[in-house]
Amino acid sequence: MCSPDRSRSLFSDLGLARRLERTEAASCAQFVEARARVFPESGAQWIDVAGTYAMFDTISSPVTQTFGLGLFERVTGLEMERIEQFFQERGAPVFHEVSPLADGGVLTLLNERGYQPMEFTSVMYRAIRKDLSLTAARNEKIRVRLLREEEQELRSSITVRGWKDVFEFADFLLEIGQINVHRPDTVSFVAELDGQPIAIGVLVISDGVALLGGACTVPEGRRQGAQLALLESRLRYAAEKGCEISMMCALPGSASQRNAERHGFRIAYTRIKWQLRSGA
Repeated sequence: MCSPDRSRSLFSDLGLARRLERTEAASCAQFVEARARVFPESGAQWIDVAGTYAMFDTISSPVTQTFGLGLFERVTGLEMERIEQFFQERGAPVFHEVSPLADGGVLTLLNERGYQPMEFTSVMYRAIRKDLSLTAARNEKIRVRLLREEEQELRSSITVRGWKDVFEFADFLLEIGQINVHRPDTVSFVAELDGQPIAIGVLVISDGVALLGGACTVPEGRRQGAQLALLESRLRYAAEKGCEISMMCALPGSASQRNAERHGFRIAYTRIKWQLRSGA
């Protein structure tokens, strides 16, 4: 039986948006700090400007962007200029992930300063509890366990093989395993079919919120129920660690979003990613 859906008592309001956005921002900040320790030559760094986390991972990294713009404090032109300079001084493009619950003045600033929208993301959430059980039938041959620290090679192998047909940042994928080991907030899970590792999933815990990400399955292991097993295992683990909300992000209308909704997730809001146009 599926646990009662307590997410119905969680409203998609400013308070929830702040919790979700801060969780993802904190997760990315931890990633940047870990990269700085593992690859000090990268120059990885992040700053907080008016409640906005601006993160430089590498020039081409998808982590290089901001979260929380205008969501925690009002942002002025001077603060926008400071954020833009942070990226431009490092030769990086300027990206902002902006929640629709951010201060309305943000849209004015983005338009005035030459930004253009370039991506949408569904931010989803659901309440969790320790006795959580998903309704879908599990493949009993699938076993899920925590990935051990010394299994970096296995982690990298599954990640690269699982994402290579949909993800363009090959170097970034290879480095993820090395970096995640040094993140105190991150736990990785591996799903095995008849003893063979076929899928991986990452869990980040921050302030009572569990962020689910990094899930992929190697091509020959797909459609066997590995991701369902990983989802349930991560949600139970998070609940046991005291989390009351879980979140994940997906492309609007995608298979990932549909699967999340099948298992009790609701869309909190659709976020827009903005990019500063060249020469603006």
